[in-house]
Parts: sequence; structure tokens; C-alpha cells
Amino acid sequence: MTYPRVEINLSLIKKNAMNIVELCNKYGIEVMGITKGVCALEPVVRTMIEGGVKKLGDSRIKNIVKLKSYGVNLPVYLIRIPMPSEINDVVNFADGSFNSEFEAIKLISQKAVTNGKVHKIILMVDVGDLREGVMPEDVKDLVGKILELPGIEFEGIGTNVGCYGGVLPSIENTSILVEIAEELEKCYGIRVKTISGGNTATLKMVEEGILPRRINQLRIGEAILLGTDSTNFRKIPNTYQNTVILKTQVIEVKIKPSKPIGEIGRDAFGNIPVFEDKGPMKRAIVALGKQDCRIEGLIPDEDHINILGASSDHLILDVTNSLKEIRVGSIIDFKMNYGTMLGLMTSPYVEKIMV
Repeated sequence: MTYPRVEINLSLIKKNAMNIVELCNKYGIEVMGITKGVCALEPVVRTMIEGGVKKLGDSRIKNIVKLKSYGVNLPVYLIRIPMPSEINDVVNFADGSFNSEFEAIKLISQKAVTNGKVHKIILMVDVGDLREGVMPEDVKDLVGKILELPGIEFEGIGTNVGCYGGVLPSIENTSILVEIAEELEKCYGIRVKTISGGNTATLKMVEEGILPRRINQLRIGEAILLGTDSTNFRKIPNTYQNTVILKTQVIEVKIKPSKPIGEIGRDAFGNIPVFEDKGPMKRAIVALGKQDCRIEGLIPDEDHINILGASSDHLILDVTNSLKEIRVGSIIDFKMNYGTMLGLMTSPYVEKIMV
């Protein structure tokens, strides 16, 4: 076998998808399955679809090209604001996209007309997280301009919370979308088909039955893939968390001091490390490093193993109290958070295995 490797349990991911889709369906909310967390790997994508997902979204146009190459017969959306340089691919491969800049939407309109297509637009509204989005007071005028563009279908509005600013979804900030949608309908005599109210972080409001009723779409990746909600720091009820497991192999085991010897400067990443002197300890190194993922998001499967730190290629562990005999060649497993999974799935040095 090859290491490091990520083992992806498709049956558990399917169960997660089914449970989340069932929950959302009770409230008339469609689930857009977000595939960027696994770089749109085909087996995982098909598992999401088997679990009941009816739309797909990804932040990278290269992943969307892959989705289309699979012959997936579902609407696929680009969920990151498109770059002008990728407009041609956005129109050719994505059925719709999330936008906040009129200049980009005009380019999409021009390319859609040229290619004989109609591209769906969901306009993002910034309700406080300060990532992408139009400020609420500017939405009405911008939508008026969008409605005049050929080759464009104004599908609705959306928002994002919990990713940049860490702002939690609330009745107050999600209600802003509903109020704006109703204002647009009154002003322009249209029906706002989609109100995309957030991501995994917003599921907590669905569970509690407090999400404003007109919110009819959530963009869900983490909850399906990992059964977790990083923003609210919780496990999603009725989901599995042992869906994606990292397996690493030990390449060195030594008894060494716990504190480096000599004058401390900066490490390879420009940081000044701080160490606590705990005396000699049994230290193991596994073949994985910061080049592969965010080490901070790794969780050793055994409670008695602790992560000491990492360089670009080496992850250093304290295995002094491990209940297993750790030696060269031993396999050490880790769970992970969403950010770490993103890195591992993107790294070409980490094998991906479906189980």
C-alpha cells in the first residue's frame, strides 16, 4: 500500500447526504452539494447524488469541467465569483454562477449570447461576514441592471457567513435576504426563485426550526463529507464523522529531548517556535507535512498520541504514552477538520482510496 493515503467511506457519506437532504426537505430547502472539499472526485460526487442531492456546486472551474465530463445530469454552479479570465469556461460548463460584480455579469451575458446559452445568476448579498457580496442597500439597483441583460436568467440571491469573518448565521442576517427578495418582487414584478441562505453553518437553524421560511437553498459540503460544522464547532446530528481517514506511515522512532538544543531562530515558514521542556520523550515522525495539509486540523485517532509540530515534509508526534507499539513502518490514523481535508485532497502526494 501507498502512504500517506486518505480513505473515503462512501457508504457513510451517502448516509450523511440522505439524512441532511431529508432534514432540509421537511422545510422546503434544496441541498446544493458542494464538491470542492474532495476536488470533485467522481465516486464521491455520485455518492452525493445517490444520497439525494439535486444540484452541485464547486468553487473551481476545473472541478466543474470534471463534473461535466462525468456525464452528471444535474445543474452545476460555480460558487466562487468568476474571474474575467474564466468567463468562457463558466458559460460553457456551468449552468449558473454566484456573482457580485456587474462587470463580470456583463461579460457572462456577452459570452452567453455568443454561445447561444442562458446562464443563471445568483446575486450574493453581504449580510456581515465581509467576504463576497453586494451591500444590501445596493441590491435593488443592481438587479434592475441584471434584468436588462440578454443571455442571463436572474435566479435569485444568496449570502455567505462563517467562512471569512466567522459571523454566525442568525434570524436577523438571514431575514435580510427574505426582505430583499420581497422588495425585488414588488419593485420588478418578478419571482425570486432561489434564496440561498448559507452553508453547513446554517443547518443549526434548520434543526431548530428558526430559519426564515423563504430560504429555500443551502450549499452543503462539510456536513455531508465529514458530518461536522466547523463554524459552530459541533457534530451534525444523525451524521457520521469517521467518513474520511488519513493513514500515515512512521519513518523514524527515537527517544529525544522535548526541547530543541541551541539558539532558536525562525522555522522554515518564518515562525519562531516555542517549546515546553517535558524531558525526554518517545518521538515518531510520519511522512506528511505542511506541504500536504493544515497540520492544525489533524486529530490523532488514538488519544494518547499528540502532535508536536511539523515541517514541510515531516509530522512529529509524541508517542510516549501510546497504547500501541510504535515502530518504523507503523500506521497512524488521523481524523481531520474541513480545512485539512481540503489540503489533503488537493495534494498530489496523498493517495485517495474509496472504501
